[in-house]
Amino acid sequence: MSVPLPPAIDLYVKIENSGDVEALPECFAANATVRDEGHTYTGLPAIREWKADTKKKYNHTVAPLTVAHRDGTTVLKAKLTGNFPGSPVTLEFRFVLADGKIVSLEIH
Repeated sequence: MSVPLPPAIDLYVKIENSGDVEALPECFAANATVRDEGHTYTGLPAIREWKADTKKKYNHTVAPLTVAHRDGTTVLKAKLTGNFPGSPVTLEFRFVLADGKIVSLEIH
């Protein structure tokens, strides 16, 4: 079963699964912010480095399970499978979108 996602989030999932960090500007705004594992990354260079590091460290894939829209936030629940203790896990990816791009992402 496929979960219908907004285009920017669909592209983000494809980038997560391929590891193609050079494609990140296609889905993230230039001044976007990502919060993951207790750290905050702001701007495309920092986000690109974060994504390359996490892909290398965990070699993970993301499988969307559900998507919901709450108070201006798109919440994606997804199964994350990779090289880390407890794999696979279900995480929430909280996206804020503007002008077809991700401006904020929090991973819980």
